[in-house]
Amino acid sequence: MIKLVISGLWIGAVTLASVYFSLQSSSPKPETGEQTDFFGGLDYVRSDLLSIPAFSEGRVQGYFITRLVYTADQDVLRTLTLPPHVLITDELYSLLIGNSVIEFTNMERFDMDAFRVTVRDRLNERLGKKVFHEVLVEQLEFLTKDEIRNNAAKRRLPPVQPLAPSN
Repeated sequence: MIKLVISGLWIGAVTLASVYFSLQSSSPKPETGEQTDFFGGLDYVRSDLLSIPAFSEGRVQGYFITRLVYTADQDVLRTLTLPPHVLITDELYSLLIGNSVIEFTNMERFDMDAFRVTVRDRLNERLGKKVFHEVLVEQLEFLTKDEIRNNAAKRRLPPVQPLAPSN
C-alpha cells in the first residue's frame, strides 16, 4: 500500500514538473530588435482560379487560367471596403483583356517578372498606397481553343448500347 502511495506522489511530481518546464519554454522570448522574417506582418492573399478569355482580332483565341498569391499588409487589408480577391480579379481582367499586355500570338516572349510587377503596381496605384508587396504565381496557363476542343473530344465516351431484351 505504501509503494502505491509513493508511486502516485512520484507520478504527480513528475507531471507537475514537466508541465511547469513546458510552459516556461513556450513563453514568448524578449525581442532583440532584429527582423527575422522578410514577410513578417504580411498576409498571403490567394486569388481564385480564374479563366480569362484571350481576344485577338475580335475573336476568342484561347483562355488564360491563372491563380496568383499576393503578399499584403495585414493592417491595411482590414481597412479595405472591398475584399482583396475582388480587387485582384478585376485588375487581372482589366490587365489581360482591356490593355492587351500579353501578345497571344507570341507566348514565347512572355515576361513573367514584368507581369508580376505590372499587376502589383497597378493594384497599389489603384488603392493609392503600397498594400501589395509581392505577386507570386501559383498557376498560369494559356490554352488555345483547339487544345480545349481536343481535350473535350478525348473525354467523350462512346454511346451506351441498350441491352437486348432476354427471352
